[in-house]
Amino acid sequence: AQAVSAHTVGVKAAISPVDGAQGCSATLLGAMMMGGQPGVYVLNRNTKREQGRKAQLTNISAGKTVASIVRTTLGPRAMLKMLLDPMGGIVMTNDGNAILREVDVTHPAAKNMIELSRAQDEEVGDGTTSVIILAGEFLGVAEPLLAKNLHPTVIVSGYMQALDDALEIMKTIAVPIDTNDPEAVREVVRGAIDTKFVSRYGNLISDLAIKATKMVCIEKPDGRKEIDLKRYAKVEKLAGGELSDCIVLDGVMFNKDITHPRMRRMIKNPRVVLLDCPLEYKKGESQTNVEITKEADWEKLLQQEEDEMKKVCDDIIKVRPDLVITEKGVSDLAQHFLLKANISVVRRIRKTDNNRIARVTGASICNRTEELTEASVGSKCGLFQIKKIGDEYFAFMTECEDPKACTVILRGASRDVLNEMERNLQDAFCVARNIILEPRMLPGGGASEMELAARLKEKAKSIAGTRQFAYKAIADALEVIPRSLAHNCGADVVRVMTDLRARHATEGGVNMGIDGNKGTVADTKALGIMDTFAVKQQTLRTSIEAAAMLLRIDDIISGISKKQRGGGGGGGAQPGEDETFGDARDG
Repeated sequence: AQAVSAHTVGVKAAISPVDGAQGCSATLLGAMMMGGQPGVYVLNRNTKREQGRKAQLTNISAGKTVASIVRTTLGPRAMLKMLLDPMGGIVMTNDGNAILREVDVTHPAAKNMIELSRAQDEEVGDGTTSVIILAGEFLGVAEPLLAKNLHPTVIVSGYMQALDDALEIMKTIAVPIDTNDPEAVREVVRGAIDTKFVSRYGNLISDLAIKATKMVCIEKPDGRKEIDLKRYAKVEKLAGGELSDCIVLDGVMFNKDITHPRMRRMIKNPRVVLLDCPLEYKKGESQTNVEITKEADWEKLLQQEEDEMKKVCDDIIKVRPDLVITEKGVSDLAQHFLLKANISVVRRIRKTDNNRIARVTGASICNRTEELTEASVGSKCGLFQIKKIGDEYFAFMTECEDPKACTVILRGASRDVLNEMERNLQDAFCVARNIILEPRMLPGGGASEMELAARLKEKAKSIAGTRQFAYKAIADALEVIPRSLAHNCGADVVRVMTDLRARHATEGGVNMGIDGNKGTVADTKALGIMDTFAVKQQTLRTSIEAAAMLLRIDDIISGISKKQRGGGGGGGAQPGEDETFGDARDG
């Protein structure tokens, strides 16, 4: 009898049409035993596994695919993307993060890329598109290196060295900026949002953003500045009205009316009390039965409720407020007592709004009426009034002295326009915040990327060994930003890029970048196209680190069980598998 070696490993490569760039799946079969016994399966049969070179190449192509989605949205001549979400709503935007948030991907590497733009958005708020384009490009330039049989760890160490050097170079070409000069700050914010939809409205959005940011900026005793725009700068979108009606209030506005029509709707210099407790009689927690033998007892019960309420109202009236705002309900009885004392009441306000009002008026939020003191009354607000805008009533608290919170009112034609304006305003907020926290600038319009590329290419010559290739690849990849800018505004890409390279190779060409409107080479500093240092640093760091991480993956194992795949989970059913439809799938 022929002896069959017991450790023959058969690897069956089944090529299957899988969603995304998942390519082939290799099922690992165990050692075939002698005498033709059935195989031993190490991994589940439905597990897809990609190893070595193939895994790296699928990751690279997934990264490049994600980058190609947002590439056309870079620069002032950027295109918009229209996305339909599963609910049938429409999003029209050119904000990198907003686009990728709506795109549904299955490939793990692509998911990782999308995560990048979210992290960038939360961290610095701008550069969400650049981060994806750069990360995609860094992955793309690694492809020829892998083809040359360079080991991924060598490539990664070259990348990391390039990152350290690039950050050093950035620090040398950064220009400090005076945050007290409104014109300089405005220029920077303009540079960041000129690529967006709102650039048509000139300085409008950038002025709103700078004003709001400066308003909520608080200097801590140790000299640190704290700017919490998310909590204290509320953006209210009101459809209708003129675009020029957009303003930053020196106070706050909320969508509430007073509870009783006879209360005052306009109060000058109001004394404000903020409560976090209900002004209504509290019923027992569990069901309470009361047996009453005579009618007078019922009256007593009602009287007791009334006395209880009166006591609460007296506590409030004692501090002589003009305006009481509570997060909970207010009963008719309490309204009656407070109306008699000529106090206006606003009820059921959001916790977040209440916090903003506290910052503006100087009042502190009280949890029990017994604790009210003179110190907890706010008197910094200059004017309380209720206005009707459209069909709704809005309460305005304005003319505050030194407000530390604000409301930005956006007016626009339609909901889609307003949503896009709000997204752009958020970007502008973040840029303004970054400048105030880190007042350093870099030339925009692809100038700093070209300068980095030129200097890294020069430095690459001094690096020994194969790491030089990876180092040089980063320098080449950085040129993708000016290239995309030139491409998006229809310039002659090759000619413009050659010109730019030549300018950056000579001394004094640091600020030469691309004028995104005309597609010509220009001095970006003279045009006022500047980027914040914080954004550029974060963009470069995130994109290189992400690319390095994806390159180090050499094995992708995805264990989707057959049941899940039948229910629309993973990509379509494999050929040769019985596809489950109807009753079989529903179990």
